[in-house]
Amino acid sequence: MFENEFKGALQSAMRRTARLLLRPPVEGDADFLIRLFSRPELVAHRPVPRPDTPEESAARLARDIGHWKDHGFGRWAVESDGALIGFGGVTVSTEFDGLNLSYHLQPESWGHGYATELVRESLTFAFDDLQADRVIGLVRTANTASRRILEKCGFAFECEVMLHGAPTNMYAFGSFRT
Repeated sequence: MFENEFKGALQSAMRRTARLLLRPPVEGDADFLIRLFSRPELVAHRPVPRPDTPEESAARLARDIGHWKDHGFGRWAVESDGALIGFGGVTVSTEFDGLNLSYHLQPESWGHGYATELVRESLTFAFDDLQADRVIGLVRTANTASRRILEKCGFAFECEVMLHGAPTNMYAFGSFRT
């Protein structure tokens, strides 16, 4: 449904918050992404909590870059003080109603409010720039930190869904379209 709805809606690919630079990912981000997804603490909440292989990380980056090419927006590369600290933003959900918010920040960046800042800017972008009706966030039950971030930013628990073979909590911001 969203394939053509948001194309060209992007006013600026780069965005800034008080502490973050959000920019489209580029192939040069591959080494960072490979290191990021090789961290056991980052992948601990997956159904199979094993780090990505370098090839899986490269495919993840290719999907992110492809989403930007196809839709004119997607997950940003997230920088703080000139250094890459992670990736996040909204993408078109192929499984659920609404844009899907996701983020992965390096563990050294956890606990500093960067995820909250990224989520808030992602919501501003989704609703103001893209005119979205709804944004969802999918969080494993054990990932209490991400659940708290979504709740702090105004998301509400909606239901439990199966994602990649594991129960996952769906949180939503905005209205459900019938």
